[in-house]
Amino acid sequence: MSEQVKTALLLINQRSRKGQTDASRARGLLADYGIRLLQPDEQDSRSYSELIGAYADRVDAVIVGGGDGTLNAAAPGLMQTGLPLGILPLGTANDFARTLGISPRLEQAVKIIADGQLRPVDLGEVNQHLFLNVSSIGFSAQLAHHLTAESKKRWGVAGYALAAFRLLRQSRPFSATLIHQGERTPIKTVQISVGNGRFYGGGMTVEQQAAPDDGLLDVYSLELQQSWQLIALLPYLRRGTHGRWRNVRAFSTTELTIETRRPHDINADGEIVGQTPAHFRLIANALKVYAPSDKP
Repeated sequence: MSEQVKTALLLINQRSRKGQTDASRARGLLADYGIRLLQPDEQDSRSYSELIGAYADRVDAVIVGGGDGTLNAAAPGLMQTGLPLGILPLGTANDFARTLGISPRLEQAVKIIADGQLRPVDLGEVNQHLFLNVSSIGFSAQLAHHLTAESKKRWGVAGYALAAFRLLRQSRPFSATLIHQGERTPIKTVQISVGNGRFYGGGMTVEQQAAPDDGLLDVYSLELQQSWQLIALLPYLRRGTHGRWRNVRAFSTTELTIETRRPHDINADGEIVGQTPAHFRLIANALKVYAPSDKP
């Protein structure tokens, strides 16, 4: 499926890691390919999704510059309008771009948009909040709560590791119930993650074979006795082979509910979006994204 971009709404998050430094260069590169750009006024306070709705009848694509949180903010508007998405990976981790094989180099990312090759992708949803990469409860949600925008901008992906090691000492396993296919399974876990894409958290892997268009959510629960055991598990989490560990529960699904004894924060693409109980579902073919024709 191919669709050339003639006029696009350009949304660049100036607060993303490279949003300010690369904004002008991105506009120039896109213009070199003959793409006419519309940009909202800097004083316009509407959300990305509201802006996408307002410009929908004047553009044939939306180009978003920023990280995973920026893409997440645009997702509801993209899904509602059906406009295709072009990604400029200007954030810290850019996990969704990596999942799709979009280069972190701006010149190559712009060329992918100009080539016009579209790939339909799924989205995850938790309690009516969309996510592209992963939603989690437990350690990752605590990490998202502690990881400041300033530390991400200053340290990049290393900021995740610094915050994680600080948090390990105080993190404890918690009680939860998985409700799946009519069965209730009580567990004690450090973290439950539900993934749509392959990568999250600065290069962690949800599951080795996961893809954002496979029609499945990949679930894992780290049922470790101590949080520090995460250190031993880290190389496997990066490769996506953690499901082979005895104390890791892993399965695929399209719908799942998680209840906890006391309320726990829910993290979706790095943002805290509410508290448990959490109902997850897959939305198949939710977006069209400009991506390389050869799938990663």
